[in-house]
Amino acid sequence: MNITDLLAIRAAAGTDARTALKELLRSRFEDNKNDIGKIALEQHEADPATWKEPLKKSLGQIRAEHDEDIRNALELLVKSLEHTPEWKQIAAKYQADVKDSHIGVLGDHARVDEIHHGNRHSLHGKNIQGANLAEQINTVNQYFQNDKDDDPGKRMRAAYLSHLLCDAGFLSLEGVDPGAASCDGDSRLNLGAVYTALLTRNGDEQEYIARMGMGQARQLSALEVVNRHPHVVLLGDPGSGKTTFVNFVCLCLAGEALGHPEASLGLLTRPVPEDKDEDDEKEPQPWDHGALLPVRVILRDFAARGMSDQEADLWGFIKGELEKAELADFAPLMKQELLEKGGLLLLDGLDEVPEADNRRVLIRKVVENFIGTFHQCRVLVTSRTYAYQQQDWRIPGLHETILAPFTGGQIRQFVTRWYEHVAELKRSSPEDAQGKAELLKRAIFANDRIGELAERPLLLTLIASLHSWRGGSLPERREELYADTADLLLDWWERPKIVRDAGGNPVMTQPSLMEWLKTDRAKIRRMLNELAYNAHAGQPELTGTADISEDDLVRGLWDLSNNPDVNPVKLMRYLSNRAGVLIPRGVKVYSFPHRTFQEYLAACHLTDTDYPDHVAELCRKEPNRWREVCLLAGAKAARGGEFAVWSLADALCHREPDDPKAGAADVWGAHIAGQALAETADLDKISPRNEKKLDRVRRWLLHLMEGDHLPAAERALAGNHLAVLGDPRFNPDLWYLPQRGFVKIPAGKFIMGTKEEDAERLLAELSKMVNESNESDFKIITGLIKSECPQHEVELSEYAISRYPVTVAQFRTFVQDSGYEPEEDWEKDNEYDNHPVVNISWHDAIAYCKWLTEKLKDRGWKIQLPTEAQWEKAARGTDARIYPWGDEADPEKANYDDTGIGTTSAVGCFSRGAGIYGIQDMSGNVWEWCLDRCDLDENYRIITDTYKDGLTDPVCTTGSSRVFRGGSWGSNTGCRLTYRGYYSPGYRYGDYGFRLALIPSQQ
Repeated sequence: MNITDLLAIRAAAGTDARTALKELLRSRFEDNKNDIGKIALEQHEADPATWKEPLKKSLGQIRAEHDEDIRNALELLVKSLEHTPEWKQIAAKYQADVKDSHIGVLGDHARVDEIHHGNRHSLHGKNIQGANLAEQINTVNQYFQNDKDDDPGKRMRAAYLSHLLCDAGFLSLEGVDPGAASCDGDSRLNLGAVYTALLTRNGDEQEYIARMGMGQARQLSALEVVNRHPHVVLLGDPGSGKTTFVNFVCLCLAGEALGHPEASLGLLTRPVPEDKDEDDEKEPQPWDHGALLPVRVILRDFAARGMSDQEADLWGFIKGELEKAELADFAPLMKQELLEKGGLLLLDGLDEVPEADNRRVLIRKVVENFIGTFHQCRVLVTSRTYAYQQQDWRIPGLHETILAPFTGGQIRQFVTRWYEHVAELKRSSPEDAQGKAELLKRAIFANDRIGELAERPLLLTLIASLHSWRGGSLPERREELYADTADLLLDWWERPKIVRDAGGNPVMTQPSLMEWLKTDRAKIRRMLNELAYNAHAGQPELTGTADISEDDLVRGLWDLSNNPDVNPVKLMRYLSNRAGVLIPRGVKVYSFPHRTFQEYLAACHLTDTDYPDHVAELCRKEPNRWREVCLLAGAKAARGGEFAVWSLADALCHREPDDPKAGAADVWGAHIAGQALAETADLDKISPRNEKKLDRVRRWLLHLMEGDHLPAAERALAGNHLAVLGDPRFNPDLWYLPQRGFVKIPAGKFIMGTKEEDAERLLAELSKMVNESNESDFKIITGLIKSECPQHEVELSEYAISRYPVTVAQFRTFVQDSGYEPEEDWEKDNEYDNHPVVNISWHDAIAYCKWLTEKLKDRGWKIQLPTEAQWEKAARGTDARIYPWGDEADPEKANYDDTGIGTTSAVGCFSRGAGIYGIQDMSGNVWEWCLDRCDLDENYRIITDTYKDGLTDPVCTTGSSRVFRGGSWGSNTGCRLTYRGYYSPGYRYGDYGFRLALIPSQQ
């Protein structure tokens, strides 16, 4: 029998740890009367306190010859002692007084970590060596035996802080790790290793600090709010990180006081990661109050054990908790410190206090009285937002703030730290951890829906755990990811649970819901599916999760029950403190942890209910409510056969776009059919029958993309789906050039540039948004805008210009045909074939033009980049307009920052934004390289002959910068047709592309 066997027995049968140890030691050492086995066998029936001293004396007798057996025995022993108050006090004493060494209690179990006594030794789980272990433990024992004259108050304070450090130092994976069947050491992570600082999202005007004078604001971190305000209520949705924040603050304050090298104020105040990159960290978070004594109270426990119908004794409860931890002697010392020096009281889970027996009123009174009595103390209360704001919970005098979702930077930092810590625990290489972390980041940010889930810390932890458990991957399709995560949440919600009595002692194991109701899991799942469908159908709002009444939930479960002892009252009690696929949101109100799970379970219901007609009808009539449900239903049904998604597409889109009967339902039906096929269908194997359906959907997508039936963001989405299904506008046999590739621009004069008074007015408007921190940037912008002046007349010969910017498919064909190798990975950010190609340098664009000229030489065409003058005339015509369509910006006519797409869009999505010549995407989408080289004067003004007289400069391949025009998806001001930018010809970025000019060969 080994340690794994014993732990399995212990988990399955609830065997007492001492009994398990006794069995192990009897099997290994029964014949040896002088070793640890003898001591354990003699003491196994005694109280734990009676076996501490003989155990300490015997540990030093261990010899290296017992290496393997002793290692196994002591691993179990240490796990057992982790929950023994005496051992915690020993660890606390050592940590408090030896600043440069410690007994670690933050890892997978209590362990001797780094003890300095002569030579330095280290113990980490299974790397224990017998002789080393004996020496280490002897060192600790000797330290305590020799140190009898210390201040008892100091010792008790250290013991309390160590107890708190141990309790608060773990991030439990129970419920999110598929392998975590229990909350033992193997299913916990070091909280300090993975914690990521939280941001808040609201407050009064003082809670926002202007940044760069550009209308943006800096969010305060949760710690910064607690630092600023002495009494705070921290609000957040389930899984937003409230309890984790409380535990992390306790961990760091306790660790700082104990001199712990891995838990300190330095850890507490680590900078909040920047949104773009976790390495772009700025100043540490502020904390001006030192190592305050933390006092953590879990309010649901206080409500159960410290409150009666008429009164609530918070201090009495705190004393009782100290007594349970064998720390009763510290109670008067704690009270004295809180009164004289202050501390930090952390009241976690206000919303989890039951409504009954006047408890809400009592809690408010308790907090108010505590603040009045312990006026030196700071107070932090946590609660779910909905419960605190919608019910009678508000406590006067508390500053309210709400936790914000994770930013991209926070997500990246969490993933990096997660895998670094997992690698440390599993003894895997840092390179492997980094690789898996990068894979997970890509998976999160490549899918908006997964990215949305990852904004909530609990769900990000779930995704990271699932990714790690699967060896570094997530299901490729989001329906499969939702299925896996929903199963995890259901298992967490439904599994057995320990129930404690009024004294906090475990008295029974609450059975799993399935066992208790005497039903099967499939029936529970079907009930939840229907509950989700009904909630989704009746939800007034089209965002967030629906409220599910306790009555509906209890009624649904009671109908499944085959246990005569189950009644509604018992069911309510059973469900009240459970979390998982359903969570208590308020008094007698439940909800799903995220709208995604509500939608997924509703989709599961609809795949079993008149599929596909019912879900298609719902989606066509009310797409904003049912779209995601419909897509998930199609993906789930397609697991049973490819026909399912094609049947859904046909039910959604059964009319042609030119059918006079086609209406709004057909528009949305066709749009969502395209999305369903793009996401789920196997496009490599299409039957003739399904090919007809596909052609119909393609025609619809092109009709929607180029028309005005949908808003800009939806047109862009239709363009993306058309790229996946095959865009019919481009000819694969002619290097993916568009069928209507070039537009002739007649010879003649046009007005070029900007009037000086208009430039001055624009600069005056921009100056209002500028402060000293970006004065140099404004100087450059000023020079560029002034270089648009004066407005002047230019005459050009006839030429042609491409209707669209060069697309991804066109440039890929060039690379494959020519063997040209761009200097960097040009395919980055180039996902869709019908989008303008980006990450293209001026040199790359010139190479493409030369290649295409060679391909078209028999037609007498010369392909080049347009000059600035050619570009501007094609974009604005002859009437000096500011944008291709007129003089007013319009986010429905171009893809720029205000449009909100946030990336490139398929060419031609903004047909209403074309100019008088019908050329697409000249304002927004991507910056476009021009042929002209440029130099700058001392005021950053571009100097080019071309701009003044329309002549073409010689093509230079080295030296000066090159001009670009037109703005991009990330700009606003730059989308004016006269705006001029410049950069080195080797520069490339995710919004730089180009279009083509066709010049008669004789020119």
